[in-house]
Amino acid sequence: METEGIEAVFLTTHNWGKAAQFFQALGYGLEFATDHNSGQLRNGDGPYVFIAEVPEDQAPQTRIVLKVPDADAFRPDPVVEVVTPFEDTHYGTKEMTVRDPDGRLWSLQAPAKN
Repeated sequence: METEGIEAVFLTTHNWGKAAQFFQALGYGLEFATDHNSGQLRNGDGPYVFIAEVPEDQAPQTRIVLKVPDADAFRPDPVVEVVTPFEDTHYGTKEMTVRDPDGRLWSLQAPAKN
């Protein structure tokens, strides 16, 4: 089984409000905001952008999220370095972290099984 392409871009920021306004100025609409300085924006049918505010002592990061239809059926090719296996998230999915040959981290996201 392979991934189904880019599902999302996950960003951390030092200022949720300014980051959200930036993407809204670029045509993204706010789908929802949480009560802890994070939220999801979308522009058309493309991947969504999820932004979460982090403390000043943490560097802002960007992570691309690739969609996986079934975590249990996914078997990464040996060329893919698995950093963390699929784990349940607090937002109702399963997530795996992999590293590319240049050291960048990527997230693979699958629906959680009920």
